[in-house]
Amino acid sequence: MTNWNQVVDKLDYAFQPIIHSHTGKIYAVEALIRNVQNIPGLNYIDDLFNAAFNDDYLYELDLQLREKAIQKFSEIEVDNLRLFYNLDNRIIYNKNLSAGNTSKILKKYKLNKNVICFELSEKGTAIEQNALSTMIQRYKENGYSIAIDDFGIGVSGLKLLYFSEAHVIKLDRFFISNIDQDSKKRLFCSSIIEMAHIMGMQVVAEGIETEKEFYTCKDIGADFIQGYLVQKPTVDIEKIKPLYNNILALINEDKRNNPNATIDDEFIEPIVALCVNTSLYELFVHFKESTKNNFVPIVDEYDNFLGIIYETDIKKISYSQYGLALAQNKTFSSSLIKYLKPALFVDISWGIDKILEMYNHNSKEAIGIFITQSNKYRGFINLNSLLTLSYKRNIEIATNQNPLTKLPGNNQIEKFIEKTLRKNQKTITHIIYFDFNHFKPFNDIYGFRQGDRAILIFSELLQKRYPKDAFIAHIGGDDFFVGLRNHTFDEVYKLTSEVQDEFKNTAENIYTKKDKENGFMLAKDRFNMERKFDLLSVSSAIIEINSKSNIANFDNTLNILKKASKGAQEPISSVL
Repeated sequence: MTNWNQVVDKLDYAFQPIIHSHTGKIYAVEALIRNVQNIPGLNYIDDLFNAAFNDDYLYELDLQLREKAIQKFSEIEVDNLRLFYNLDNRIIYNKNLSAGNTSKILKKYKLNKNVICFELSEKGTAIEQNALSTMIQRYKENGYSIAIDDFGIGVSGLKLLYFSEAHVIKLDRFFISNIDQDSKKRLFCSSIIEMAHIMGMQVVAEGIETEKEFYTCKDIGADFIQGYLVQKPTVDIEKIKPLYNNILALINEDKRNNPNATIDDEFIEPIVALCVNTSLYELFVHFKESTKNNFVPIVDEYDNFLGIIYETDIKKISYSQYGLALAQNKTFSSSLIKYLKPALFVDISWGIDKILEMYNHNSKEAIGIFITQSNKYRGFINLNSLLTLSYKRNIEIATNQNPLTKLPGNNQIEKFIEKTLRKNQKTITHIIYFDFNHFKPFNDIYGFRQGDRAILIFSELLQKRYPKDAFIAHIGGDDFFVGLRNHTFDEVYKLTSEVQDEFKNTAENIYTKKDKENGFMLAKDRFNMERKFDLLSVSSAIIEINSKSNIANFDNTLNILKKASKGAQEPISSVL
């Protein structure tokens, strides 16, 4: 039998910061076990927990490690910091598992429940996956925050995202490594972030090591980042900083505009929030004096949004004969936590579109949406303001859309090009211009309705084949525009060539059986002479713009490429 007390004595914890992607400020630290290799017979952390599981000592070991991590964490001199602590899913099977132990440890080191977030891993066997779901519910019912670690590599995947209702998910580093060069990884991560946000979860991108990985994760909406680019795990708690200036410098150097439509302050109502430490009596007084709303936002001592309290939930006490007198009595007046209810909230960095989508997803229960900025409470958007925002946003989108394809039109194309041609570009951008071949004779013979059908087929093909972060627009008629950042030329060329081939094959199905078998159609040319025209296809011109590009040559280069590409079956390309 292993002497587990001696094992725990030899172990130490290193901490790695998790920081806000839009500010560089620290949000939390993850506790990571160190010195396992100093224990005979063990080489890796998994060996440690497997040995404890085999000894039926897993839960007891975890409690000892939990206290060790919390004790060291309590000595970090950074305000408003959280601790991400990893749990082994298998502890749920331990016969000695009992409730309340974490609360006792936190109380011993004078910490609140909201400082700790338990990380539960998605990886593991099907049995461990079942344990994961049970563990999530158990800890949530006890008021703790939950993060799903290693998201994307487990056996349950999206099913877990759907059922867990966790507070945070951590994208596994496999998907973050070289994400700036891999369109499939970007598509996967941006889709997961989109779904997580709509479901009210925040997302950590793990394992960020390069500036390009950081910019890509920030662009696709990751709330937090963690990795060597910020700081390696350190056993020296004095090296943990409240602000990481290296990340702040990257944010300040990033001249690109936020792709999300921002919310004007006029729509955010600065409803006064109360601190969770406020007495019950002060809460009664607040509702008596502030009659406009039947709820009040609740924050912690650092202005982090916690939820809301409804007036109806405390009416019975306040309206009772001795209610106010009892509430003034400190021995009776309890914490507001017991009256706290969850509420829909979003970070202002998510932008209007995601906020509106999130509200629509939760509209039955929501009274509006609370707005935070880097987790700090900013205000409230009521239902009327949400409706106004939605109306204005729809008008804004409609005025800049092509009426047929609903894709962005020339205004957005000009803005995209303007941003791209600014000096000091830190990213490589590829601009692709598409033009149909033989579209006029097709329209003349088959009619405008079939012509519109061909345009819609190509529009849908572009949206299906190009990654989600691509800017896809409709210039007008049979001309289209695609802009891609942070992709290699080989990726762009291959994808564009495949799009040309797929459209050519698909477009054949629009023709009559006779024209399809012939491989051509008969129509009159501009001189009113009947001749053969090939079936519909699309030509493309690709321009690469990088930090060395001569911006003044853009228009001329594009015109030359457009002419050269006309009728070509493969993309024509050039570096500006």
